Parts: sequence; C-alpha cells; structure tokens
Amino acid sequence: MPGKWTALTTQPPFDPSTMLLLMDGTVICNVSNGQSWWKLTPDSGGSYINGTWSQIASMKNARLYYASAILADGRVFVAGGEYNGGDSGVELDAAEIYDPVLDQWSDLPTPGWGHVGDAPCCVLADGRLLMGDISSPQAAVWDPVPNKWTPTGPKNDACSEETWTLLPDGSVLTAECTNHPKAERYLPWSNEWLSAGSIPADHDLVESASIEIGPALLMPDGNVFAIGATGYTAIYTPDADPAKPGVWTAGPPFENLRQAKDAPACLLPNGRVLCTVGTAAVGENYPGPTYFYEFDGASLVKVNDPQNAADTGAGPYDSRLLLVPTGDVFFAKSGQIWAYTPDAASGRPDPSWLPVISSSPLVVAPGASYPIVGSQLTGLSQAVSYGDDAAMATNYPIFRVDVAGAVFYARTSAMSDMGVARGTSFKQSCQVTFPSSLPTGNAKLSVIANGIQSQAMPVSISTMPAPPFDLATLNILRNGLKSGPLWLVDRHGPSPLLLHGDPPRPDAQKIEAEVRQIYSDLIASYGRLSE
Repeated sequence: MPGKWTALTTQPPFDPSTMLLLMDGTVICNVSNGQSWWKLTPDSGGSYINGTWSQIASMKNARLYYASAILADGRVFVAGGEYNGGDSGVELDAAEIYDPVLDQWSDLPTPGWGHVGDAPCCVLADGRLLMGDISSPQAAVWDPVPNKWTPTGPKNDACSEETWTLLPDGSVLTAECTNHPKAERYLPWSNEWLSAGSIPADHDLVESASIEIGPALLMPDGNVFAIGATGYTAIYTPDADPAKPGVWTAGPPFENLRQAKDAPACLLPNGRVLCTVGTAAVGENYPGPTYFYEFDGASLVKVNDPQNAADTGAGPYDSRLLLVPTGDVFFAKSGQIWAYTPDAASGRPDPSWLPVISSSPLVVAPGASYPIVGSQLTGLSQAVSYGDDAAMATNYPIFRVDVAGAVFYARTSAMSDMGVARGTSFKQSCQVTFPSSLPTGNAKLSVIANGIQSQAMPVSISTMPAPPFDLATLNILRNGLKSGPLWLVDRHGPSPLLLHGDPPRPDAQKIEAEVRQIYSDLIASYGRLSE
C-alpha cells in the first residue's frame, strides 16, 4: 500500500536544499546555492511535520552540490560545491566544519587537488571520511583528530559523479561512471581499491551522454540496490571474502525507463526503498516531473507523488530526501518540504533490525552527559543516498526521552563506531547529553536508528546524584529491604541496626517498617524499580 504525503505545517521561509539530521534530533537545511542554514526543531510531541524553524550560523562559502556528512562527534562536514552562489560552475576548493553546540563554522584543509566541487564522500566505520577527486583516480581519507588528509591507493577511474555506499564489512562500494559498467570497492584496512565486478551490460546504470548515475542503498538483507540514470536498476551481493569482487544481477526497470540522473532515495524503516525518478531524456537534460516508487525487494511499485514534485522543468536532481527519527521521509523541492509516511500495511521493521540499549544510567540529570552502550545503534544502512552531489546518511543513534507527556531528544557524541549492519553481538558506545529542559520524574528512554525505535527503558529524571552501584546491586538492596536485616553504614563501616533489644523496644516494629519504607522510596527514586 502506498504511504501518505503531508506538507510541513510551517514551510521553510527559504528555498531548501541539502538537509542533514543532527545528532540532537534537529534537522538543519541549507538555503539552495547559499551560505545560510536553518534548523527545524520538532514540537513537544516529537513531530517534525509540526516543527518550527530558526536560523543558525551561516557558512563562509555559498555552496550547491557538494560533499556533506555528520561525523562521529556530531559535527557537520561540508566540502566543495559545484556552484558558489552564482549560475556558473566553479568546482569550489574549500571545506568547513560546523559545531552545533557552539553554533560555529570553521575552515578545514582540502586534499590539495586544486578543486573539490561535487565530490563523492562517505564516513568510514572508524569515523574517518573518504572523499574522491572528480578529475582523476585520486581519493583521500580525512582524519578529524589530526585534521589531516591521507591519499588512498590508486583508484581504477576518476571519482566524478559516483555514488559511494558503505558495506557491513567497512568497505565502500561504487559503480564506476567514467569506466562503466565496471565497479570497485575501497578497503580501508589496506587503503586499496579492488574490483567489484561489472554491472550486467544490458542493465548499465550510467547514462553515457551525461555520465550520470542514481543512488545506491544497502538493504537489510545485505545486498545493495543501485538505481541508474538509464531507467535500469541492479543488485550487488558482496562476497564473504572482501578481496573477491562479489556478484551483480539485474534489478527491475522503471516504467518508461524513467531515470535517476542525480536523484535521491531512502531506505524506509519497513525495509522498502523510496525512489525518485524523472522523465527519460538524453545528455544534459533533466526534465520533470518527479515520480515516486517503492522497491519492495523484488518489484517497483508506483506510489503517490507530492504536490511539490510536479515541476516539469526540473526532475529529481534538485530535490533532497531525508529520513527523520519518526520514520517519515522529508522531500525538499520547489521551495517546499513534504513528508512521506509509509503505510503500516506495507510492513513494520523486523524485530531483529531494532537497535538495543544494553547499558545506560539508572538516573539522569537535566543537562548532564552519560556513556551509553548498545548494539545496532548505527542501523543497518546509511539509509539515505543521492550520489556525488549530496550525501545525507543517517547511520547514527538519536536518543529519545518520553517524560511528562512530552518528547525530548538528547544529543549524541563520541560514537565509538560508524559502521552499518554490525549485528546484535557487536557493542557500540557513545556519549549522550540530556536536554537541560527535561522535567524531573519517571521517563522512558529509547534509541532510534534510521527511523527504527528500540524498546523503551525506564529511567528517572532527577537532580539527585546517581547511585554509586549498578542495577544488580540495586536489585539486591531492594529485595533486602523487604525482609533482610537492616545495616547502618557510616565512616566506620557497616553495622547491624538493632531495634529488637532485651527488653525489646515496644515501637521497634513500627520504626523498622518506617526505615524500610524510607530507604525503599529512596532506592526506587533511582529508577528501573517496579513492584
């Protein structure tokens, strides 16, 4: 069943372009071909459709069609720009980084190619960033810690127009655009590029006249669904041995061979892919309107198109998709943003896909930070793909707090790992800072990865200090208060609290019951205790 489109209640007061989901749950959006950025904050119920806009700090350089990413520490990376505020291409050679906490942009070095332009990029599993040269077979890896670029081994072709997809083993897949239908993979552990076979010749994904291609997304089954600028699709199955090329097979074609010539796609929480394509055309022609389909793993199913997709003069190349924590997908085009809500009848996330919180604090204080450990915190895929012109991956955790009838999102940072499809046995950790506006009381804590929400954990929001013991010890204390002996702990160590002397105090039972109740209430205030 097709999903439902809803216009944002408050449309952006600017022409929206690249959208990025920050690790605090807000969405930032660049003004098309400009320096300005705006932030969308969800409402008190957690709704992004009913969110409000506010302006944040502007970049130093205007940009359109550029490399972008959210880093493991929560900062925003941008580099290049095919355009720099004007109508003529410039292939801008400049990079910047945004700190959301300080609301501040700073300059970064570039790899030294003399241009960056609309370079493809990908955040690696270890938190470094891979970026390609649009004019040569060069690529480089940027390490945020020393703020340094390091060249990779030689690539098979120039990186221009390519779509890069992070795989579960940490390698990066790309279909070659200037040497199609070949494909290759980057192996970070050996810093080399190896062959990834070839796309079937009769399902080539690259249109020769424009050297364009569409998006490519890792699916929950471990295969990559790649969409072409030719009307064709292909599916890549990696080999268990990363040194081997893997296998490409033909996917279903779009009706009338509609093309994804620089077009966004998004992996929905139910495992389907929301695709955008435009009217078929040759060369540097990108006509609209924009058509939407869902790929269900076997077939392409036509779904409804939003009102802002009707522009016949421009196809999906000037649009963007972004998956938000509610599972809705934002579609930005023609000065508006509409949200796609997948139909529940099309399926829900498989329980095995859910992220899991395995270690978190019993009590959190408003404005304080805590380490949290879990599995599948980065999801099963980068989830959002466009290609070289706009990278908007969402493979990182967003922590949600439900308290006092309202929804709050905490801020994640210090991710230990940015890999995808890590499995439930692989532990990932991060630092989580809770909003200073949190009200005190009993709450529910959950984590969201690519629109898929974990089981909620009870947590207490309190200004009291956190207990100096773990959950197992807490349960022992709780159970001991029901029937075991009472102990007084002071600077001399523990000693039994004797209320039944010889002769016994007449009010001993009453005092003991009151002491037990006082300490039971105290421990219960530390959360996760239910009778």
